[in-house]
Parts: sequence; structure tokens; C-alpha cells
Amino acid sequence: MPRVIGIDIPDNKRLEVSLTYIFGIGRRLSNQVIEKLGLDKNIRARELNEDQIARLNALLTSEYIVEGDLRRQIQNNIKRLIGIHCYRGMRHRLGLPVRGQRTRTNARTRKGKRKTVANKKI
Repeated sequence: MPRVIGIDIPDNKRLEVSLTYIFGIGRRLSNQVIEKLGLDKNIRARELNEDQIARLNALLTSEYIVEGDLRRQIQNNIKRLIGIHCYRGMRHRLGLPVRGQRTRTNARTRKGKRKTVANKKI
């Protein structure tokens, strides 16, 4: 398995797909990176040589925010929202949906364990 910025990417998948296993890289960004480096997106990840992996590492660390740095940035943004006591921060603190979804039905996983409604006559 090739190791790119500390993440083992699957070697039997196409390079375009296997780069998406890195947190913060989707299909679109994967294609952009491959274009910048001049690689073929249809080659398998196991076919990359050491030089190509090194160039990939250098590009991802210098130009993009991925993996640990991105996770840290997201957590800091959520902590900032909680700290300033804004509406979105309060929703994060209570574990409720943040982006306007309904809570009367659905949203069970965010609200907690399922509670049965007792004594409801049909």
C-alpha cells in the first residue's frame, strides 16, 4: 500500500479514487492534484513509484489543508461557535441538528436513544 502523508491508500483502486481516502480530498480535488502532477488518473495506486509519491506528498502538504490540520481546523471552528454562544454553537453543544433540519421526527441519532411514547391511543 502506498503511504501518502501518513495514510495508507488502497493499492488496487485507480489513483483518482484511492486519493479520496485521504480526509479532505474528494473526487474533484483528487483530479486537480493528478492534473497538476501530470499523472494518469487511470493507473493503479500500486504502480506509483517513490518519486511520484514524494511529489504527491510535497504538493498536498504545501498547497492543501488535509487530514490532521483540517480536522483540527474544523474542531476549532466548532469550539469558537460554542464559545461565542451563537445559535449554531448551542445546537452543537446540545447535539441537535445544526443546519435547520427538523427534530420532531428523524434526527434520532443526534438527539439520543429512541424513546417510546407511552399511553398513546390510536
